[in-house]
Amino acid sequence: MSTQLPAPARTGPAPALLPLRPPRPAAHGARLAAVDALRLLAALAVAAYHYLGTPTSDFWGRFDLPQALPVLHRISSYGWLGVEAFFLLSGFAICMSCWGRTPAQFAVSRVTRLFPLYWAVVALILGSGAVAALGGLEPSIPTDLRTSLGNLTMMPGPLGLEATDGVAWTLWVEARFYLLMAVLMLVGLTYRRTIAFCFLWLTLAAIGRELHSAVLEEILLPRYAGLFVAGIALYLMYRFGPNLMLWLLTGFAWCYTLTLLGERVAEHAVPADRGDSPGWAVCAALLTAFLAALALAGPGPLGRLRWRTLVYAGALTYPFYLVHQSLGIPVARGVIKVAPGLGLLPAVLAGLLFSLLLSAALHHVVDRRLAVRLRHRLTASLDPPPPDRLLPATGRT
Repeated sequence: MSTQLPAPARTGPAPALLPLRPPRPAAHGARLAAVDALRLLAALAVAAYHYLGTPTSDFWGRFDLPQALPVLHRISSYGWLGVEAFFLLSGFAICMSCWGRTPAQFAVSRVTRLFPLYWAVVALILGSGAVAALGGLEPSIPTDLRTSLGNLTMMPGPLGLEATDGVAWTLWVEARFYLLMAVLMLVGLTYRRTIAFCFLWLTLAAIGRELHSAVLEEILLPRYAGLFVAGIALYLMYRFGPNLMLWLLTGFAWCYTLTLLGERVAEHAVPADRGDSPGWAVCAALLTAFLAALALAGPGPLGRLRWRTLVYAGALTYPFYLVHQSLGIPVARGVIKVAPGLGLLPAVLAGLLFSLLLSAALHHVVDRRLAVRLRHRLTASLDPPPPDRLLPATGRT
């Protein structure tokens, strides 16, 4: 009989899951300047697509984009990838926002971040439509009460309404991602559970596509799941350090993303008489470059940047995203009508400048004042009232 003692049972985490450094302390107020810079880059890319990349021939009236600005038009035709970049960034930022918070605290942070600015922009759009109607012009959006009220919920599409702000469809995608993260928070947000959640999400999303299930499509967001998961994996690298498991998760999510990217490329195909359509290979390369930039900006060396200018620019991204299309483009079109000899590019720059100035005003008035007050009130509402303010118990009759 052998006298060798049995090896002690392993009680620690599996090697592939072992973080390479201690977890970073939770700091909800801290901002990663390089990530904010990427957020601004994504917003500018989307704006470039809406202003200069659209293939519609009559978008700017007498100006034909492929002929008036051929180089800028060709480059801007890839700007829709900024939406994909936003979802990637959201996976990183929302996972950071969830960590160390309760589901209720997370809900308050999201509501106060998104809704006050969104309500303000919807009010401005409706106000501009009312002014246009008073001037004898037909508003470009419906301004009836039913549509307006439905848009205030940020869910006009599911309610069967036309969006007051055309970019609101991405907010509905984000809202469903927040719901999935809230479910994970209810289970318990830990390192291992987050990894398991990500792999399970991608697997179920693929099953939903195979089954052609409309319900699973709505809940699991299969077209964008890989982008969110890749962002989550990069945040876990930022917080716990990179390791083999997290790189495998990122690679799995990215293979999933690039496979489905072809559907989005097909949606942005250009009519044959309007030029060349964006190619999948170029789109995949651009999006992968953005993933690499986020890896440098978060867990990588650029994560140490603390430039206030970039942080401020990142704070303007959300209001700029909301106003650049529905309010900025009408301004640019107005410049063309008032000064037809000025040219297309100055009019576009005027629309962008107006959008940036309006974004700064909204940030200072709404985000830094009204939203902060709302956040404080809602946070206070999470706690039960003191005993002396409770109603006396009464017996049933």
